[in-house]
Amino acid sequence: MRLIIIAGVTGLLIALLGTPVLIGYLRRRGHAQAIRVSENGVRYPAHEGKVGTPSMGGLMIGAGALFGYATAHALTLTPPTVSALLAMGLMAGLMAVGFLDDYLKVFRRRSSGVRARTKLIGQTVVAIAFALLSVQFVDVDGIAPASQAISLIRDLTPTLPLIVFLLWIWFLVTATTNAVNITDGLDGLATGAAALTVGSYVLIALFQFNQTCTGQPGPGCYEVRDPLDLAVFAAAIGGALIGFLWWNTSPAQIFMGDTGSLGIGGAIAALAIFTRTELLLALVGGLFVLVTLSVVVQVISFRTTGRRVLRMSPIHHHFEMLGWPEQQIVVRFWLVQALCVVAGLALFYWEWIRT
Repeated sequence: MRLIIIAGVTGLLIALLGTPVLIGYLRRRGHAQAIRVSENGVRYPAHEGKVGTPSMGGLMIGAGALFGYATAHALTLTPPTVSALLAMGLMAGLMAVGFLDDYLKVFRRRSSGVRARTKLIGQTVVAIAFALLSVQFVDVDGIAPASQAISLIRDLTPTLPLIVFLLWIWFLVTATTNAVNITDGLDGLATGAAALTVGSYVLIALFQFNQTCTGQPGPGCYEVRDPLDLAVFAAAIGGALIGFLWWNTSPAQIFMGDTGSLGIGGAIAALAIFTRTELLLALVGGLFVLVTLSVVVQVISFRTTGRRVLRMSPIHHHFEMLGWPEQQIVVRFWLVQALCVVAGLALFYWEWIRT
């Protein structure tokens, strides 16, 4: 527990104290991301006040997660594990892809940033490299960080062929990162929702650690590599997200940008993959699924019938068009995410009791 507490508190302090420094630096140089204040002739007065707000705040989330994890291990004199290092590598790789997009938007004044195709290629390269490495490091018990079987809570299918496994990991990583990116549309919405999801993985990984049966597998045991260190990694990210939320909540003084949304999505995907709860992610990340589906439904409806289901997608902007205050939308969506997390944890625990 000391590792988890140190990681969480350090991550929180780094983001809480470091974010205003980043805000001041970006403001002095006039670096801000373009804000969409209208679309198809419709104005969004609530967004006009956000013009000039700095972006790239995801850098502080990443810094908080890195220093939180490193500090916990340094103070307790415990070595890092392969699982956490790979998860951190996935997060860092996707943050680099997002940083390039933010850099072009903020520093080069290219409003479109990186082309969608280029961004997808970057995500694919990082995801495939992560997938290949995650099955290479096998410990003395024969357990690799990732399993080549699709899992809800335990392996549900026979081992997948490597090519199918790579496609599965690619789908999980790109879907999760893009879902967090789409959700990042209102002040604090994605940050708070991600904190809830990451917090659930602290509990899941810690529970798995307490139920690990080394050398004596059984129905109540989890064959998960390095579950305690995954909880430490999740705690560091969770702390950093809470610290950043102090400055990102409405009215936001800084946005996380693609640097943050892609990195957070990668971290969540890695936690789901390494805790063998890939399918459970649809519940503990329920808000991200809902927001993404709202975009999919809108696009399909418009292309097939010429009509829009929502006034605007993603769905949080639909409620803006209905006149809901931004803070009301964010808090209610946080409540939806909290209910999804509770349902996911309940299913996780029920499955353990059932076995």
